[in-house]
This record gives sequence, structure tokens and C-alpha cells, in this order.
Amino acid sequence: MTPSFFLHRRSVLRTGAALAMAGLMAASMAGCQRKELAFNSTDVTGSDIGSDLNLTDHNGVKRGMADFRGKAVVVFFGFIQCPDVCPTTLANFAEVMKRLGPDADKVQVVFVTVDPERDTAAVMKDYVTQFDPRFLGLSGSAEDTARVAKSFKVFYAKVPGKEPGSYSMDHSAGIYVFDPKGNLRLYGRHTATPDALVSDIRQLLD
Repeated sequence: MTPSFFLHRRSVLRTGAALAMAGLMAASMAGCQRKELAFNSTDVTGSDIGSDLNLTDHNGVKRGMADFRGKAVVVFFGFIQCPDVCPTTLANFAEVMKRLGPDADKVQVVFVTVDPERDTAAVMKDYVTQFDPRFLGLSGSAEDTARVAKSFKVFYAKVPGKEPGSYSMDHSAGIYVFDPKGNLRLYGRHTATPDALVSDIRQLLD
């Protein structure tokens, strides 16, 4: 396995551990103030992670979390030339939307690129809408990307390729789910099954 693989694995484990700890602290503070829910993902209610999501969507519209108020919002970071994790995750969420039926209109899936150098608005639009026409691709300048990634505690780094000028991207591969009020509620692994995700999202919509 390549050093890149191990770097990526460490970043995923580090992010997952930090969010799991945030979830335990939030659950302890909440106590019996809210009804118990049987989530498959890690409950991170009360965390300030993901407080900044101000980027431009693939239609050229400036977006912030307030624009999606009233919907459960799923946020995933990646890049279009990602060979496996990103397309698999987006395909899973396309299946989730199908299984949600009419409730899918109450969900917004957002794909944030960590490779704005290559992932232009036109390329993003063509890519994400192949999975579901309701999906949105968000991007920004290098500075904006770094700012938003920091807010979500997302790691990413450019990895030089074998050919001159070519490169790939290492990045954290977690899934962030916000409730219809705009509060971060869940952190899940990119390996989560459609069944598990549908169950979690339905509980947030109730």
C-alpha cells in the first residue's frame, strides 16, 4: 500500500475519533433533555463543527447553511477525480434519496470539492447531477476551501502523481448530517449503508 493510503487512513481515523468524542460530550450534556434516538451514525449534537459552509454552488449561487433551512442537509467532502470513495458515497446517497420517496424533497445533499483548481462549476454540475439532479456541488477559492474544511475539521492534501504536473488528493471521508433547523447532528463513515442512512435521516425529519 502507498504512503498516501496510510496518510488518508490516519486522517479519517483522526477526524472520526475527534467527532466521536464531541458526540459523547454533547450526549452527556444533553442528558434527558431530548428523546432518545437510535442513530446508526455518531451523534454529535451540540458540536460547533461545520459552523461555516459559505461557498458557491455549481449554478454560481452563493450558498450558506441558512439557504437549506427546513431540510436535512448532508455534507460530504471530496474531489471529482477521486477513483472510488467519492463516487461510491454519492451513489449511496442517490440510493438513499430513492428509498426516502417523497421525503427526499426534504433533504439536500451537498458535495464540497477539496480540489477547486480542477473542479470548476461546470465540471461539478455535470458530475454531481449524474447521481441525482437535486445534488449540489459547492466550491470556492483555495482560501475559502481551507476555511470551510477547517470548520468541518476536514483534512486534505495534494499528492503528486507519477506524471509531471499530475496529482491526486488525500482527504477525510466522513459524512456530516444537519437537521432541518441547521444544527449538526450526525457524523458517519463513508462506508455507511443506504439502510442505515435512511433510518438516521428519517429520524431527523420526524
